Amino acid sequence: MADIIRMPLLSDTMTEGTVVAWHKKVGDQVEAGETLFEVETDKAVMEQDSYFTGTLLYIGVQEGESVPIDAVMAVIGEPGEDYKAILEAALAESPGAAPQPAGEPATEPAPSPTPAVSAPAAPAAPTPVAAPSGGRIKASPLAKSMAQKEGIDLAQVAGTGDDGRIVKKDIEAFLSTRTTAPTPATAPMHVAAATAMDEDIPLSQMRKTIARRLSESKFGAPHFYLTISIDMAKAMETRKRINEIAPQKISYNDLVIKSAAAALRQHPAINSSWLGDVIRRNGNINIGVAVAVDEGLLVPVVRNADAKTLSQINGEVRELAGKAKERKLSGDEMQGNTFTISNLGMFGIEEFTAIINPPDACIMAVGTITEEPVVKDGEIAVGHRMKVTLSCDHRVVDGATGAQFLQTFKSIMEDPIRMIV
Repeated sequence: MADIIRMPLLSDTMTEGTVVAWHKKVGDQVEAGETLFEVETDKAVMEQDSYFTGTLLYIGVQEGESVPIDAVMAVIGEPGEDYKAILEAALAESPGAAPQPAGEPATEPAPSPTPAVSAPAAPAAPTPVAAPSGGRIKASPLAKSMAQKEGIDLAQVAGTGDDGRIVKKDIEAFLSTRTTAPTPATAPMHVAAATAMDEDIPLSQMRKTIARRLSESKFGAPHFYLTISIDMAKAMETRKRINEIAPQKISYNDLVIKSAAAALRQHPAINSSWLGDVIRRNGNINIGVAVAVDEGLLVPVVRNADAKTLSQINGEVRELAGKAKERKLSGDEMQGNTFTISNLGMFGIEEFTAIINPPDACIMAVGTITEEPVVKDGEIAVGHRMKVTLSCDHRVVDGATGAQFLQTFKSIMEDPIRMIV
């Protein structure tokens, strides 16, 4: 009897998935455990393995299409098997849009409602070339969507992402190389240049979820903000001395995570979550670290950060950030945060406010270290300062509570030996 393949639930916040790529085509033999397709969720691009062995008889969702959880994706069965009745029954109860009718032949996939990525949009488009030998072209979902809209053959685009993956900037670079038609010499001098074309970027699953969750947070949780300036002289000296003997270099962000974890242990009200009818004081200190990726923002979690050394934190953050940029984070690696840190200091941002990452009660925004004149022993000297801003959910945290936490965090950063006491 044929088996129905449905859109799986791959994260706790996933409501729909976008098919990035099929690894099999209709008529191919599929073994249980083989990768069948890739799905873009709100958090990552994940490979989905087949639970069944048989022949792929039917594909109902094409690459680039989005369908809700539990929608019919495909049918696997015996070669030549009549699967129409079971498919029609499954489609009748499926939450997805009706794909290829069950009565049509299943020898080829259902036609896509949009042009294939490699099909030129106009005669001026580059002539397609063969894809690199040895495998399919790697590209982010956003890059694929942009290429499809512009009629670009991805085989002609050089990828600058990890392992040659094509990302948004590669598509933009390719578009910039296209030669535009010259303005006729007879055109009047007063005629304005042709207006640049607007561009509509399709929303990825990640961007949809970011928009929904942060809108809910910003407009649902009453935010207030507390900013404090920290003398970084001792932190800079401590980091220098640690890096002289440490097997791997410690970053300022590692010091921030460790100091925040130590301060959270002293202020459990900050390490809390709003759950609607209760406020949970979290026993573990799990710090989410915001990581920017092509399609948005991911927040992998460093668990039990207060119990880890600076070297352990450094190694874990590096590994998680690498997975985030490859969209290979697992659901467990992005869940369970009790406090979040967003650091834009490496971009030269001196001060900013961040939107709380639910269900956390607070998020801390970290700016860059700047040189400023300071008064020391009655004389003006060059000092190094760093500003951090704590965004607080007023349903959970009061102003005095947030201020006390920041004072503790400041005292630890200004005398880093306190983070190990």
